[in-house]
Amino acid sequence: MRIKQQMGIVFNLDKCLGCQTCTIACKNVWTNREGAEYMFWNNVETKPGAGYPKQWENQEKYRGGWKQDPEGDTPKLNQASRFWEMISLFYNPVLPQMDAYYGKGPFTFTYEDLHSEQPTKYSQPVARPKSQITGEEDIELTYGVNWEDNGAGTHEEGTGSLDYNFSDMTPAARQALLKFEQSFMMYLPRICNHCLNPGCVGSCPSGANYKREEDGVVLIDQDRCRGWRYCVSGCPYKKTYYNWRTGKSEKCILCFPRLETGQPPMCFQACVGRIRYLGPLLYDLDRVAEVANTKDEKALVARHREIILDPFDPEVIAEAKRQGISDNWLDACRRSPVYKMVKEWEIALPLHPEFRTLPSLFYIPPESPVQTAKPNDRGTLDMVDGGSVLPDLKEFRIPIEYLARLLAAGNIQEVEKALLRQLALREFRRQERVEGRTDDSILKAVGLTVEQARHMHRLLALAHFHERFVIATSRTEDTDNTPYLERGFTGYDLLAPEQSPKRRTSFHGNKMGVGS
Repeated sequence: MRIKQQMGIVFNLDKCLGCQTCTIACKNVWTNREGAEYMFWNNVETKPGAGYPKQWENQEKYRGGWKQDPEGDTPKLNQASRFWEMISLFYNPVLPQMDAYYGKGPFTFTYEDLHSEQPTKYSQPVARPKSQITGEEDIELTYGVNWEDNGAGTHEEGTGSLDYNFSDMTPAARQALLKFEQSFMMYLPRICNHCLNPGCVGSCPSGANYKREEDGVVLIDQDRCRGWRYCVSGCPYKKTYYNWRTGKSEKCILCFPRLETGQPPMCFQACVGRIRYLGPLLYDLDRVAEVANTKDEKALVARHREIILDPFDPEVIAEAKRQGISDNWLDACRRSPVYKMVKEWEIALPLHPEFRTLPSLFYIPPESPVQTAKPNDRGTLDMVDGGSVLPDLKEFRIPIEYLARLLAAGNIQEVEKALLRQLALREFRRQERVEGRTDDSILKAVGLTVEQARHMHRLLALAHFHERFVIATSRTEDTDNTPYLERGFTGYDLLAPEQSPKRRTSFHGNKMGVGS
């Protein structure tokens, strides 16, 4: 068992406002320069919709992520074999084009016209769309970073029909859900998932993409990057971008300079809805390839949880200390809100686990709003008798099948478990605060204890800053990460500089190609 450290993330979709404050904070700090206009390391999409870039979830089109290898022990890259990748090094046929991000590229408006043009009594001056790359004016706007904002354009004739998450539904069901009367809407904030089995790392021919040893943050070495852009196509979430000005690839760095000083990333700090949670995890590196190669994709969520280790287990603690993991990190793992939500309570799920990257970003599925009036014969939880103002799962406006394809590789049971535990918590707290009684039967029915329910309520509704963000810090001199080992298993073998190999392997064992 090789124990590795990983910063884990949870987003509570039930609380996301879609205000884009996180996007603005990230944009102002990291991508407010030429060549990065179209980069949104953090963005909030409206679902249903095609997303940004358009149809990023459709791996039949972009061939990102990994696929199960029935004859081997490790998954294969979905885009191509290593041989064909090298053959097509100068032509990547599955790379998203600019029109998938914008119509004719990043644009601004001719704001100078508002001041320079002479006003007339018949019309006001107008700022026209203008390309930021070519300078062409009056360009046609056909797509953008949140084209479906608040459900705009997600009808059957718009971009809604392109949503990959309808793939488990019949065309008739999809068409019915995209009608105005039956439509639904949810927000999906996205950043880099900093995966345990990152597709961008496995795809990079020059070995520029790597995973930090100390916290699992996935980065791109700008000195080694040669602009091949296979990391862009290899990432199934399309969270790696190519800077057309510098000729290098860039991505979310989880604000690691802030993490190193005990501060949360900017998008976490700025979040108005307080939907974001950050905390360290321990996982078993030896089982990553095995889990990623799981045959049944519906079992990926459960198997993903298996490799997350229990920081309270004496054997895990002893082995972690033996391998050089500090007491500070172990203490932070025991306080981690991410561990509680993902492993103990099982209410947070990974985004598209079928991509087999084992993401470190998890989502709490959104619930339906509380009914305004209590009906006579409806409004009970599935497994509990008695009336309630809380909705039944069958009354949810967002289809369970849609959430299952989005967050559980089509496994409806995993989504229902997460939703029912949230509903049971709401019913339990309502009984306590409104009716003045305590009845734990509803909690037992969904596998929760009273102590777990109270802790869950605290974290989801009342948590302070230090409870939402648990960041492990350690002294540099206490770590084993000497400069030549910084890149760990995703860039170099663990050898001294004079023994540095010509060929590099990632931690899952696939060849990275000859270094430049």
